[in-house]
Amino acid sequence: MHDNDNLTIERPTFVTHLECAMEGDHYAADQVHNLSKAGKPLLVRYDLAGVKKALTKDALAQRPGDMWRYRELLPVRKCKDIVSLGEVTTPLIRLPKLGTKLGGGEIIVKDEGRLPTGSFKARGLVMAVSMGKALGIKHMAMPTNGNAGAALAAYATSCGIKTTIFCPADTPEVNVSEIELQGATVYRVNGYIDDCGKIVGEGKAKVGWFDTSTLKEPYRIEGKKTMGLELAEQLGWDVPDVIFYPTGGGTGLIGMWKAFDELEKIGFIGSKRPRMVAVQASGCAPMVRAYDAGTEHATRWEDAHTIASGIRVPQAIGDFLILRAVRESKGFAIAVDDDKISAALNEVAREEGLLLCPEGAATYAAYKDSLADGRVSKTDRVMLFNCATGLKYPLPPVTRTLDRHKPIDYTQF
Repeated sequence: MHDNDNLTIERPTFVTHLECAMEGDHYAADQVHNLSKAGKPLLVRYDLAGVKKALTKDALAQRPGDMWRYRELLPVRKCKDIVSLGEVTTPLIRLPKLGTKLGGGEIIVKDEGRLPTGSFKARGLVMAVSMGKALGIKHMAMPTNGNAGAALAAYATSCGIKTTIFCPADTPEVNVSEIELQGATVYRVNGYIDDCGKIVGEGKAKVGWFDTSTLKEPYRIEGKKTMGLELAEQLGWDVPDVIFYPTGGGTGLIGMWKAFDELEKIGFIGSKRPRMVAVQASGCAPMVRAYDAGTEHATRWEDAHTIASGIRVPQAIGDFLILRAVRESKGFAIAVDDDKISAALNEVAREEGLLLCPEGAATYAAYKDSLADGRVSKTDRVMLFNCATGLKYPLPPVTRTLDRHKPIDYTQF
């Protein structure tokens, strides 16, 4: 086995068509698509009976440990179209001290901050850009709260696709800088991410770029679903009892739900499913409001605000897919205050040595609240998603000093 076998060895390909997530009508594979005729996301469908015959657990185990090991369940057909910056299998990190402290079950963090550009956005954007390359797209544009733009810029630059990116004016400076440095042209916009999305949508006809907004192209879901494929394999082809997922656009939650269905149909797992929990911030919680109201769609959240900028998405086009996954899994949607997010980030760092991003910290805060109110039990094995490295975000200042020219009082240590 060589480290790049997944990128260089041709595998059988099983994509059959694309399907409207709302209406179920079919669209041809291997053609450029955005939304369906109904204006809804398109889902990639596979000949799963063919995959079942072609792929075994043993064969999979012999492949290098990156997300491209699941080629039979991915849309990129030819090796020459794969764009890669090293999409490693992200680790599962246990939090035993906090599990004992809370008197709960096993707490596991899937740390997506280990991926290229430091976030789980790499999974979705590497797939979108690889398919863009395969389909001959020359210019991609997107709205972003930061991390998605960085991933798009990096992957598109690596294969020669032009990128134009729009972000809210208060997007963290580190994100804006990395987007520009990695080859994109980035603009700050005085609005939210959906306001940026309107600019991208209007520019599609006027500029000719491809709209790479969340769920407005079919392939980011396919990249994000590898989180579900990966964690099932890491758990010995089992699934956790509960998944807490930081939910803005919700692509990863939707993708994982799709992954578990596909894994069952190829015989890799059984019918057991994790309860899917959509975690949002109290200052921007359209999914929580829709879940509580029992509706299929979420209305726009006005005056959105939270320190967890990655989940500050006032309105998501995939709202009905998020809510379906939550309800079908017997999960729920929950919002946590910024104060609890900050406290959770500090607690995990100081107790376990693991630095979460604010969005990842929101999942731990949500778990604590859910354990306290009985929505999860003390015997549940839970999976928390840390969606980016905490090093991208502001950290508390340290002002403690020593003067080496003066006597040092060693009793203070």
